[in-house]
Amino acid sequence: MNAKLVLVAIVGLAIGGLGAVGLVPALRDRLLPRDVAGIGKAQVGGPFTLVDATGKTVTDADFRGRTMLVYFGYTYCPDVCPAGLQVIAAALDKLGAKADKVVPIFISLDPARDTPAKMGEYVHSFGKRFVGLTGSPEQVVAAAKAYRVYSRKVVDPKSPADYTLDHSSIIYVMDAKGEFVMHFSHATSAELLAERLGKAL
Repeated sequence: MNAKLVLVAIVGLAIGGLGAVGLVPALRDRLLPRDVAGIGKAQVGGPFTLVDATGKTVTDADFRGRTMLVYFGYTYCPDVCPAGLQVIAAALDKLGAKADKVVPIFISLDPARDTPAKMGEYVHSFGKRFVGLTGSPEQVVAAAKAYRVYSRKVVDPKSPADYTLDHSSIIYVMDAKGEFVMHFSHATSAELLAERLGKAL
């Protein structure tokens, strides 16, 4: 009988303690970790400072209020980059009027060859909505690092002046506040991208 009473008392104290933690904010803050809100949040994206097709310096803050589709690559890319940009263009066409809430951004990983003017000409071949950004090597490296983008120069041994870039090919969806929402491969179908993007808008 005494053992049962002790067990009841222990359970009662435990429940009471949990209730106090939930009801008293000061006690809760002392006993529970305060950084749990960050758990599970992808650390992708962040501030960047780059140059647009007109030579104007722009930052990520210039795109606030619209969903960004951020894609890294380079204009000399033989196949992967054009494929990814075509998927984005087709998905935006399928969104209809909702596409006005989206800005597709193509960021160069090859600032040595991708001048602002070249970026503008290149991206507009995929649609007038596209924004092409480049910058100094330091600016490009900082932007790529913020988005966890891999890139490596591959030189042609027969022609050292010629090179390609081995790079990751991911379409990042950032919300109107610049926060990461989701990502897609360049090989994703335009139908799936449009469907998922439409639900997020």
